[in-house]
Amino acid sequence: MNEMRLKFLSRSENETFARNCVAAFALPLEPSLSELSDVKTAVSEAVTNCIVHGYAGREGWIEIVCKTEEGRLDVEISDEGRGIGNVTEALAPFFTTLADGERSGMGFTIMQTFMTDFSVVSEEGKGTRVKMSKTFKKAEPDAR
Repeated sequence: MNEMRLKFLSRSENETFARNCVAAFALPLEPSLSELSDVKTAVSEAVTNCIVHGYAGREGWIEIVCKTEEGRLDVEISDEGRGIGNVTEALAPFFTTLADGERSGMGFTIMQTFMTDFSVVSEEGKGTRVKMSKTFKKAEPDAR
């Protein structure tokens, strides 16, 4: 088993940094390019949710904890922001709390689709924690 922790400010420019750190950490598991892309997209969505919804224009900390073991990557992304009042409602496709039309409301749906396992725990006024995992299928060796 291997583990890493990453903590950074909720600034938009840190989203790319976060997704690339998690992708680099997953490389020893030998994911396919498609699997790695899935992880990067899911991490981007989770971090963006922290920035846009969790902190909503103010600055705060986002923490990522990753663990790898036997072909599996576990990722936990958390903030100490506003929290989610109704997680079930927030998980519904196209649900968004922003009326400006800039967000599609598909962030959680994308995370669920691209990762093997997914869950959200949140408390209003205390923040949100997204837990995701991806099990990688190693490519079959050439049968020559």
